[in-house]
Amino acid sequence: MFRPRGMCMFLALRELRFARGRFALMGAVISLISVLVVLLSGLSTGLVNDGVSGLKAMPVTAFAFDEGTMKDNAFSRSIIEPDQLAPWRDADGVEAAEPLGVSIVNSTTDAGKQVDLTLFGVDPDGFLAPATSSGDGIAGVNGIVVSETLADDGVEIGTVVTLDRIDVELTVVGFTEGQATFGHVDVAYLPLETWQLIASNSVQPGPPTQATTAAADYPLFSAIAVQAQDGAEVDLAAADRAAGTTSMTLTDSFNASPGYEAETMTLSMIQVFLYVICALVVGAFFTVWTIQRAGDLAVLRAMGASSRYLLRDSLAQATVVLLVFTGIGVAAGVAMGAVMPDTMPFELEAGPIAVASALTIVLGLLGAAVSVLRITRIDPLAALGGRR
Repeated sequence: MFRPRGMCMFLALRELRFARGRFALMGAVISLISVLVVLLSGLSTGLVNDGVSGLKAMPVTAFAFDEGTMKDNAFSRSIIEPDQLAPWRDADGVEAAEPLGVSIVNSTTDAGKQVDLTLFGVDPDGFLAPATSSGDGIAGVNGIVVSETLADDGVEIGTVVTLDRIDVELTVVGFTEGQATFGHVDVAYLPLETWQLIASNSVQPGPPTQATTAAADYPLFSAIAVQAQDGAEVDLAAADRAAGTTSMTLTDSFNASPGYEAETMTLSMIQVFLYVICALVVGAFFTVWTIQRAGDLAVLRAMGASSRYLLRDSLAQATVVLLVFTGIGVAAGVAMGAVMPDTMPFELEAGPIAVASALTIVLGLLGAAVSVLRITRIDPLAALGGRR
C-alpha cells in the first residue's frame, strides 16, 4: 500500500545523496555565512566588554547626571553638585547613592610605557569600590586599582603611573577581577577626593597627599550611582525632579560611553544584513531546486501524495542542510575566534552564538518555505502528460 509520508522522506534523503554536489555547494555558502555570524558575534561582545566592562561590573541600578546633559558621553559632560546627592539618598527604594568621578587621561609608567586610563573616582568604602584579583583595594590617596588587562602592558603592583601635563604620580596597588574598561580605555579606580584634586587643575606635581587633597576646593563629581533595595523599583523620574538630574538605567548608561552606540548599531546592521542574505540565498537555491524536481513532485501528486507531505519533504531537506552546515560554520568560527590576537576586542560567549545560529537556521528555513510554496501548485496532470 502506498504511504506518502514514507515515500516523501525516502525521496528527500535520496535527493540529498544523489545531488550531494549541489547541496554541498549550497552548504558551503551557509557555512561561510555562519562563520561570519560567529565572528561578528564575538566582535560585538568584545567591543561591548571593551567599551563598558567597567560599568557592567558595578552593582548599580542607575546613574544620575546633571539635568539637561546630552546622553552621548554623559559621563564626561555631566557636573554634579554635592547638594544633588541628598534627594537620591532619600528616594524611596534606594539602598545607597554614591558620587562617581569619571575622566580619561594620558599617562606614562615608570618604565616609560605610555598608557591611557579612565579614572573612576569612588568612595573606597562604598559599593563602587572594585573587587581585586591581586594586591590590595584602594588604599591611600595616591593608590589606584587598575584593570587586570593592563598587566599585558607591563604594569604590575608597585608601578608608578605619571599623568601627563600635570605630573601627578599614582601607584598601582591592585588589579580588578577581570577586564575593567570604559570607552576602550583601561579603568583606574582611585579615591574620589584624589579624582577631585586632579579635576580641580590646582594639583601639584608628585604623589597626592592627604594635605593636598584636603586643601583642594573642588566638591563636584560626574554622576550619582544609585543602588536599589532588593526587589524595590525606584521612581527615577520623581528622584530626578527632586534632585535636578537626568537618570539612566545601568544598561541605558552604556550609550553614554564614547562610541558605544555607533559601534553596536553598525555591527547589528551588518548582522541583520547577513541574516537577510542567508534567507535570500537559501530561498533562491530551493526555488531553483524545486523547479528542477517539479516532474518528480508531480508524479508523487499523481500517486496521491498531498501538498502537505511534499512541503514536509522539501523543508526536511532544508532543515538537514541548514543544521549540518550551520554547525560546521559555527565550529569553524569558534576555532578562528580562539586564535584571534589579544589586541583585538574579541570575545566568544555561548549565549550570543546560540542566538545567532538559531536565527540563521530559522531565517534560512523561512526562505526555503517561501520558495517551496510552489509545490502546492504542482499539477498532477503534468506527470501524466495531461498538458501535452
